[in-house]
Amino acid sequence: NSKLRHVEKDVLIPQIMRDRAKELCSDKVQAFTKCCQETGVLMVVKCRQENTALKDCLVGYYSDPSFYEECKAEYLKQREEYRATGIKKKRQKFTPNV
Repeated sequence: NSKLRHVEKDVLIPQIMRDRAKELCSDKVQAFTKCCQETGVLMVVKCRQENTALKDCLVGYYSDPSFYEECKAEYLKQREEYRATGIKKKRQKFTPNV
């Protein structure tokens, strides 16, 4: 049964998308974090470029229909395994092919 409940469509799958997008944009996450740590209070002004690059990367994934389908398939697989075993698996870190 691959019907999705409201909470699955609006909360659980988007959570997988956010986690995976952060992993796929990890270089930009690290650059923004480093800038903020080095800059302190002025980060809003000084880290604008890093923040924009990070947002662009994340939004690119969030708005990609094929990425949504990929994350939905991952969620359905996890749900199927849980229903079969009753054991919730921790999500493995996604490592992109570099």
